Amino acid sequence: MISIRLHLDACDESNGALHVIPGSHRAGRIAEADIPSVLAKSRTHTCAVGRGGALLMRPLVLHASSPSQAPVHRRVIHLDFACERLPLPLKWLSEPGMWE
Repeated sequence: MISIRLHLDACDESNGALHVIPGSHRAGRIAEADIPSVLAKSRTHTCAVGRGGALLMRPLVLHASSPSQAPVHRRVIHLDFACERLPLPLKWLSEPGMWE
C-alpha cells in the first residue's frame, strides 16, 4: 500500500509539515504503547513540501504533524492505493459490485 499526499499549499516547519520516522514501516504495525521507545531511538525527518508538490509514503510509517505556528493553510489531498483485497465484508470503492 502507498499513500500520496498532493499539497495544495506549501507545508514547512512553520505550518505543521509532516514528521516521519524513516523506515519505521518495516516493523509492521507498531502498538501505541511502543511508540515512545521507537521515537527515543530514532531520528525524525521533516517532510517540507512546496505548493503543488507530492509526498509518497507507506501508511504504516510513523508520522505526525505539529500544530501550525503560522496563520496559513496547509491543505492536502490524501490518496491511498493498494493492490490487495480487503478482508470481508470490507470492499475497496473500486471493486466490482460496490455501485450495485
